[in-house]
Parts: sequence; structure tokens; C-alpha cells
Amino acid sequence: MSHDLDSYERKILALLQADASLSTAEISERVGLSPSPCWRRIDRLQKDGYITRRVALIDRRKVGLNAHIFAQVKLSELGRANLDDFTAAIRELPEVLECYVVMGVFDFILRVVTKDIEAYERLFFDKLSKLPGVQEINSTIALSEIKATTALPL
Repeated sequence: MSHDLDSYERKILALLQADASLSTAEISERVGLSPSPCWRRIDRLQKDGYITRRVALIDRRKVGLNAHIFAQVKLSELGRANLDDFTAAIRELPEVLECYVVMGVFDFILRVVTKDIEAYERLFFDKLSKLPGVQEINSTIALSEIKATTALPL
């Protein structure tokens, strides 16, 4: 069961978005609570689903993933009838970091990373274009990154 967030909980969430490795003691000090009530709030935020997981964010370039592509996918009428097959196939592609259903000319937008453009070309021809029901894919290559964040505006 969820509840409205108070100012302490908003501060806790903002701190965890910036650095999930902070200890409860560090968080409690920064938000002005003692450690026990702070821990209880963090625990409740997790149980209520506000905090879904804690991860380390990795610089994709440092691990050799230099190409960042946005692919818009349109399904055929037959493909739309079998959305489960398409979504299951997308979930199996590690290069696809995000996939959203969108309104408009296309049905999905994918955020994809690969080693380079040649690797994306292989992914495109060997996998993406062969996904169940795919009619059209429009790929846009990101040249540079102006802003990238995972922090929600609380």
C-alpha cells in the first residue's frame, strides 16, 4: 500500500538516486533524522515499491559500448496481434536497454547500445529486423550526449 511522501522521504529518495551506496547513518544525518526512523522509512519505501532496486551505473564507453542508437519500430497488423511474441523477443536482447510502447506512426521506441555501428548493423539485420511482426525500423544514431540521468525530479 502506497502513501503520500513527506519531506523526509523525498529527501531520502533524492539522496539514494544520487548515491545508493550511502549508509543509513549518512542518510539520516543528511536528512535530519536519527538512524532508526530513517531506516524504517527506507524499509517502507522499499516495501511500498518506491525503491525498486539499487544498482551501479556503468559508463558504457568505458566497457566498449560506443554506439548509442534509438530505434523506432512499427509492427505489421499481424505483428500487433502477437505483441507477446515481440515483447518476449525484445526482452532477450541485451543490447536493448529500454523499450517503450509509443503512440504515433511507430509502435515502439528502443534504446540500444552496441560496440560500434557495424555491431548495430549486425544486430539490425540478424535480430531486430527478424523480430516477430516487425514491418519497419527507423534508426537514429546519437552523436553526443547532452543530458543523461536516472534521477527523477522529486
